[in-house]
Amino acid sequence: MSARSVSPVLVGRSTELDTLEAALADAPGAVLVGGEAGVGKTRLLREFAGRATGRGERVLVGGCLELGSDGLPFAPFTAMLRGLVREIGIDGVAGLLPRSATAGLARLLPEFGEPETDAASGEERARLFELVLTLLERLAERSPTVLMIEDAHWADRSTRDLLGFLIRNRGTAPLLIAVTYRTDELHRTHPLRRLLAELGRVDRVRRVEVTRLTRSEVGELARGLMGDEPPAALIDRVYERSEGNPLFVEALLARDGSMVSALPESLRDLLLAAVQGLPEETHDALRMASAGGTRIEHTLLAAVSGMDDAALTRVLRPAVEANVLAVDGDGYAFRHALIREAIHDDLLPGEHTRLHTRYAEALENDPALVPSGRLWVELSHHWYSAHDATWALVSAYRAAGDARKAVAYPECLAMLSRVLELWDKVPDARECIGIAHDELLEQAVTAAELAGEYERGIKLATAALRDIEALGDDARCVALLERRGRMKYDLAMPGYIDDLRAAARRLPVDPPSAVRARALSTLAQYARLISGNAEADTAARESLAIARRIADTDAEVHALLTLFCVDIDYDGSLDEILEVERIAQRSGNQHPLLRVAVLRSHYLEGSGRHEEAAEVARAGVELAGEFGLARTHGSFLSINMAEPLVSLGRWDEALTCLRRALDQDPVATIRTSLHVLSGEVALARGDLAEAERQLTPASEMMWRKTQDYFAMIRLESALRLAQGRPADALASVTGVLDNPGLPDDARYAWPVLLVGADACARLPDRAHAAAMLDRIERRAAGLHVRGPLQEAHRITFTAQAALARGVHDSAAWDASAAAWERIAQPYPQARCLTHAAEAAVLTGDRDPAATLLHHAAALAERLRARPLAEHIETLRRRARLNGAQPPTERPPHGLTPRELEVLRLVAQGRTNRDIAETLFISAKTASVHVSNILTKLKVASRGEAAATAHRLGLATV
Repeated sequence: MSARSVSPVLVGRSTELDTLEAALADAPGAVLVGGEAGVGKTRLLREFAGRATGRGERVLVGGCLELGSDGLPFAPFTAMLRGLVREIGIDGVAGLLPRSATAGLARLLPEFGEPETDAASGEERARLFELVLTLLERLAERSPTVLMIEDAHWADRSTRDLLGFLIRNRGTAPLLIAVTYRTDELHRTHPLRRLLAELGRVDRVRRVEVTRLTRSEVGELARGLMGDEPPAALIDRVYERSEGNPLFVEALLARDGSMVSALPESLRDLLLAAVQGLPEETHDALRMASAGGTRIEHTLLAAVSGMDDAALTRVLRPAVEANVLAVDGDGYAFRHALIREAIHDDLLPGEHTRLHTRYAEALENDPALVPSGRLWVELSHHWYSAHDATWALVSAYRAAGDARKAVAYPECLAMLSRVLELWDKVPDARECIGIAHDELLEQAVTAAELAGEYERGIKLATAALRDIEALGDDARCVALLERRGRMKYDLAMPGYIDDLRAAARRLPVDPPSAVRARALSTLAQYARLISGNAEADTAARESLAIARRIADTDAEVHALLTLFCVDIDYDGSLDEILEVERIAQRSGNQHPLLRVAVLRSHYLEGSGRHEEAAEVARAGVELAGEFGLARTHGSFLSINMAEPLVSLGRWDEALTCLRRALDQDPVATIRTSLHVLSGEVALARGDLAEAERQLTPASEMMWRKTQDYFAMIRLESALRLAQGRPADALASVTGVLDNPGLPDDARYAWPVLLVGADACARLPDRAHAAAMLDRIERRAAGLHVRGPLQEAHRITFTAQAALARGVHDSAAWDASAAAWERIAQPYPQARCLTHAAEAAVLTGDRDPAATLLHHAAALAERLRARPLAEHIETLRRRARLNGAQPPTERPPHGLTPRELEVLRLVAQGRTNRDIAETLFISAKTASVHVSNILTKLKVASRGEAAATAHRLGLATV
């Protein structure tokens, strides 16, 4: 294997590994593995080689040397042969070949003696090729063999010829030839291009393109390299600079877990290798282009360089042919952002200032050189880089305005932060942009909150309060205190309620104002989390009275929504919140609709109406994206979307939703539920290590609300129980026993009490178990059941508590399973069916038990709930119920189980990309499944396939 350093962690290469494994199973054949430098080809082959050798298969490795056509001929085959000799010896190799034939190998390895003749005839060459082929096939006849040839882009002519001969002339023995090459090295006239094209037409030759990692995969790689959970902001920065190249990720991560500021020399050398051999005039043009960004318009570069179109095209052509630049529409893009960075870092100080000044002047002379939405951002960047503080400030403020209109709040905050940075460097800053410093701070606070940059927002709000306190403007102070309180809450910081109470007290009762109404409503919204409903109800009702008195619709909507969630009745109807939604729609202000979506989906899920909850939350997530609030409101709504998907057993969809939300780097108060839901799916599928990893960040929160605190306890206690630690599970459950009466208590307490009763049944210390069960039952007796979801939990708790006392009540478990089936929750339904079957077995009702287990097993298999499925199978075996199992139904038309999954998603109108993300497969694999489905169903389109699925009853599980 190549001597290059490779990552100890393999991330995001399951599809490529599957292709290699399938090719080996189907050998003889070949796999051509391409990808840019550092993307992980060597790491992929090392993983594949490890698996192959672990199965007793032989792996031979040879690498090409960076010597080109002047290098050693047959270098990888010499290396391969030398490794084989070390493994089985000269005699072992000779025993694989015809007598006296081994002398022919002397042309590759001196250990085999001297070549019979010095003549380099075509006949001798042909004999050598046949000899190598014979050797490999004889090895493969003994056991499947893999020959890996690395870095074929450096292969000499002889190596390419022998490689092509072996692939074209393989016999029937299970021999797989895997070849790696760098796609970024293959310029238009590269000799390997022709060979790859020819081999691509040979039977059983597969192509694999190793692509860059996604952001979540970069996070996984960083986690493996650091041995700890990296901060989301660090992942963002590393992903942005590395663009998903694994080698670059490793190089950019420092040993202490931070990101290096300067590129390591080894990385710079790799990045600039293709640049070094370019003509000097191309070098000059690339330096100019590097100041323009990763992508630059041709017309802009022409204006900056002073060249006409023909001259610029001629100068840049070598860079395009060398894969340093790629043509991108009407401009050029550096193949990798780090190439641009490395070139730009080499600019001398004076050259740096002159180039950015030329860019700024070119854009001011002709704004049409860049799209209109980018003009002020570009100008601010170039004037800032050229050290012109005045014009950088003016341009940044104009750019912030454009970003605000485009609901691009992070970009708006970045530009306003630049204005604040430059303020003291520009004596007449206020006159330049037309607003005072305190107004600028208020704008930045708003942008920070909308962008979800709460730490920055709190600092800005504190600074703004100092300025505005001095001005004596109470209304503006109230608005800032309210914003700061909300942001402190979102960061789980102390003092948030103090800010909100101070805001509510700051303004007098008369005259009534919208600012005070909003402050009171916000106080009510958050006070209920720590002081119960009394303070919240009083503040919300006063807020509503003020809003109606002054006819402020926005304030009225906010107060009504707060009143709705002060004490949610899951037995009630949605009329109240639907009326608030209609008021908000009539007002023309769309933002309150996001909070409506949060509360409506929350209510629907708590009422057991999971499908409706998921759809309302999904629409809310999309709306948040339109408003530029994906990181804040969108991430919160993702909880409300994933939770019903988990309830419905659509776990893969839920995990996709959760992963997307976590990739947004939401605040801690949002991340908790995202981690808990991810952990619960992992736990149900038997991945206890992943469940523990998700629990860790969830348990580090400073708790603010029942939904988070009890959810964390729910995961922790269930995980400890799955680990065989019932005493620790009960220790976790005490967090719910000791905290009655919190908002939404019953909804979140019931699941934890259910785990507690289960733990009591498994606790060896029966005295302690009985005492704990008494405490748990007393807590349960104090809960007021509202809605079918809580009723299902109550019925199940009754059965579980009876089981903990040694009573196996089949009828109680049947009732529990029916309750869960009514609200379409397959996982708890399957668990209750299993308990019902166990009870039936004990009473001798074997046939009903077999039927119950069959139903439970089908649900567990669909969910891929491995521990439950294994438990069901164990129960079947011990009770000897296998013979009573009804026959397994198979999908019609020869569909495989995976194709049936894909068909159900097609019936939901999902695209191949959506299907790929949901099922964790590649888009190409999803496309293949869809094509197979169309063929098997004998239909011509996805729409016809969906209609057929509905007609056959295959669209739903």
